[in-house]
Amino acid sequence: MPRVTYVEYNGREHGIELEAGLSVMQGAIENNIPGIDADCGGECACATCHVFVPEEWLAKTGTPGEQEASMLGFAATAQPNSRLACQITMSEALDGLVVHMPEAQH
Repeated sequence: MPRVTYVEYNGREHGIELEAGLSVMQGAIENNIPGIDADCGGECACATCHVFVPEEWLAKTGTPGEQEASMLGFAATAQPNSRLACQITMSEALDGLVVHMPEAQH
């Protein structure tokens, strides 16, 4: 199974194996990873699963769609490498993915 590492704002890391086909948000919720709120449950209707994707992973995770880009507009700390974890689907190609969480989701 591919692995993903979630890095909290304070630097604490949480590495998990995540079944291909599940979202990075689902992995965080199912494994009680702090820093991902996912208020909308993965419907791309909020920005509470906002993460920062390191540059070396940007091409592999893809670019935000129109709805995701709109939701990222509500993230106070959005940057060019911002993504919503609910919109990143795990695959073998993403094995080793690292995502960083902002200080707060609201």
